Amino acid sequence: MRKNSIKNTRINGEVLKELSLIIHNEIKDPRIHPMTSVTSVEVAPDLKSCKAYISVLGDEEALKNTIAGLKSAEGYIRRQLARTVNLRNTPEIRFFPDQSIAYGINMTKLIDDITKDIVEKEDSIYKEGDDADA
Repeated sequence: MRKNSIKNTRINGEVLKELSLIIHNEIKDPRIHPMTSVTSVEVAPDLKSCKAYISVLGDEEALKNTIAGLKSAEGYIRRQLARTVNLRNTPEIRFFPDQSIAYGINMTKLIDDITKDIVEKEDSIYKEGDDADA
């Protein structure tokens, strides 16, 4: 099975949905933040491994604690995933923090700063032009 095949995309979607349900409904670890979401999942074409990207609405400490809690529950999560998703092999799950949201916020801030600088320069040019006309 190729990495971007329709079958692999469908498996990724199903695993993402089931992982989200397992994390929210079945895991009672206090380290896992209640506002945790699985942003994306990459299941290897051979179905042996899976990368799950986790996002937490909170600070860095909450993210670290959530990842630690999920890593300690990997076996339980894999067992629950095997019960709900019918695959030849149940993938070994690895959890990674998702930095894409923080990256997007940072890029938006940079774009806003540049736009603000451009507007300020244009305003100063127009004021200089008005002073010369008077």
